[in-house]
Amino acid sequence: MTPSSLARWFEARWQGRSPAILLLAPLSWLFGVVVSLRRWYWQAGPGLPRRLPVPVIVVGNITVGGTGKTPVVDWLAGVCRAAGFAPGIVSRGYGGRTRSTPHLVQPDDEALEVGDEPLLLRRRTGVPVCICPDRVAAGERLLAEGVDLVIADDGLQHYRLARDLEFAVVDGARGFGNGLLLPAGPLREPPGRLAGVDAVLQNGGEAAPGRTVFQPRLVAAVALGGGERRSLESFRGQRVRVLAGIGNPQRFHAQLAAAGLTVVPVPAGDHDRVSLEQLFRDENTPVFMTEKDAVKYRPLPGCALWVVPMEIDMPAAFREFLLARLEGLSA
Repeated sequence: MTPSSLARWFEARWQGRSPAILLLAPLSWLFGVVVSLRRWYWQAGPGLPRRLPVPVIVVGNITVGGTGKTPVVDWLAGVCRAAGFAPGIVSRGYGGRTRSTPHLVQPDDEALEVGDEPLLLRRRTGVPVCICPDRVAAGERLLAEGVDLVIADDGLQHYRLARDLEFAVVDGARGFGNGLLLPAGPLREPPGRLAGVDAVLQNGGEAAPGRTVFQPRLVAAVALGGGERRSLESFRGQRVRVLAGIGNPQRFHAQLAAAGLTVVPVPAGDHDRVSLEQLFRDENTPVFMTEKDAVKYRPLPGCALWVVPMEIDMPAAFREFLLARLEGLSA
């Protein structure tokens, strides 16, 4: 069993309480003890979180898998920039080469080196992005670039970095799965952790009390490498293969199907890379992919490769809340 197929096996069972998954419950209990002790160490124990001399916004989740953090970070960077801030983004750089020192991501970097999400954020936002397992060191490196606000991507559990605002992103469809901690369930921390964040942002679905619901939408299809741009409606009724190496590919599949496309999923785990050459040797059908996938591939002559950017519609009330809090922090 490959790592990707093993991950899919767990994800499928995390939505229920099958006997196979419940055998892992004792390990989940131990994981919970470790999580609690670690949080105590940094918040009430001898651990001393490092505070940067600029406001820090942390975006994260309490579950494994995709919830929509990257689009939220992209949105935050755009709003903060428009408000007059000079934001920068720190990330662990998951999926890239492991580094012990901070690295500033460049638009022409390779995803294999820096990770697909940091590279996507660098290209989309245009703001400095620094990767390092030590988010404090990454934030300090950004200060040298003139940054006056730091956004930490997937940093909710990185308690060493002191934060001024915490935003947790929740999947509106999958929620917390079976409600169990790893490895018997998808939870990194208990649901009670959400009581301590400044806002819970829910990706689609029915609004739950105390949550801000944002809606993802697909804008158009753009040829890989740039150039031609077409509306999704122009592909209505067409059979397409869909490459979505993301945490929740089903959402992307469903959005394309709702636009009238006949979706044929290409098997790929989160952060996985597949052979486009092999795909087109097998069948000369157009391939659609997410922006997160697109940073890992180059155009193939004569092959129809389309990238589908995603935007999010965030309620105006949350934008006003964010700007008001940042104004208070700056003062």
